[in-house]
Amino acid sequence: MSESDVTRDGVRGARPGREAVTSAHAGRRRGRRGRGEQPMVPEAEFASYYGTPVLNKPVWKPVDIAGYLFLGGLAGASSLLAAGGQLTGRPGLAAPAKFGAAGAICLSLVALVHDLGRPARFLNMLRVCKPTSPMSVGSWLLVGYAPLSLTAAATEVAGRYRMLGSAATAASAVLGPAVATYTAVLVSDTAVPAWHEGHRELPFVFAGSAASAASGLALAAAPVAEAGPARRLAALGAALELGAFQVMKRRMGLAAEAYEQGRPRLLLRAAEALTAGGAALTLCSGRRRSLAVAAGAALLGGSAALRFAVFHAGVASAEDPKYTVVPQRERLSGQGG
Repeated sequence: MSESDVTRDGVRGARPGREAVTSAHAGRRRGRRGRGEQPMVPEAEFASYYGTPVLNKPVWKPVDIAGYLFLGGLAGASSLLAAGGQLTGRPGLAAPAKFGAAGAICLSLVALVHDLGRPARFLNMLRVCKPTSPMSVGSWLLVGYAPLSLTAAATEVAGRYRMLGSAATAASAVLGPAVATYTAVLVSDTAVPAWHEGHRELPFVFAGSAASAASGLALAAAPVAEAGPARRLAALGAALELGAFQVMKRRMGLAAEAYEQGRPRLLLRAAEALTAGGAALTLCSGRRRSLAVAAGAALLGGSAALRFAVFHAGVASAEDPKYTVVPQRERLSGQGG
């Protein structure tokens, strides 16, 4: 081709409509001509802009919020045990469960307010009640539950106003399951992959963990002769916690990796060992006080380790862009196919 072949309208004799192949259609033409050919443009990587995370990681304080998750579960499940002990004539089981529920919910609120920075921020959340917001519903739930659990414990200490105490114990037991599990809905309702991808099973994991913690406290504090319901709840809670967590990890896909690396992995292994060991000790303890206390301590430790593992796995998954980008691409590919 010489300079005389190039005109203002292009190359003389060229047929752009047939010969020119744009990048948008090149891949499809190559695909029809030969399946073994590779596309000219490589697959894009899940790199973020200037290496920054795709999501802003949670800025919550680990001790405050992981402790808040653990203590809320302990409080809610303890209220159930307290009501059960009261109904079945086991005052030695009901009393420590009432005290455990009241103490745990108070410490839970302290941890939440400390993370918020000042009490006024918690009060600001009570200006409205938004049923579609787990944070709003959870705030009002705590406001309703805390006075009931404190009333139940106070009447137990005073030894007076038995009818008021019984009513408060029953009412706190009604709210107890929601207090024990709403935090799972709260963290799942975020974009954090390790939390959001487990939204179906995480409430069951937290329910089992809460049952394990409450039964552990009761085993350590209640007389052995009255701890039968706590022993049965410990076995049920441990099975639910460990089983639901395994199902959750299998269904989470790539985000499950966050639970198998670094600090979350160590905490999760500790949680599994303590919970399974505590349940085994519970079944073997019988009337031996020392084994009951050891089982209770193991169950409490396992429940706390699980909550810390969930918290740190969520932070790790928010920091790594692949846990956000790769599942999104897989969903888009599935829709396109």
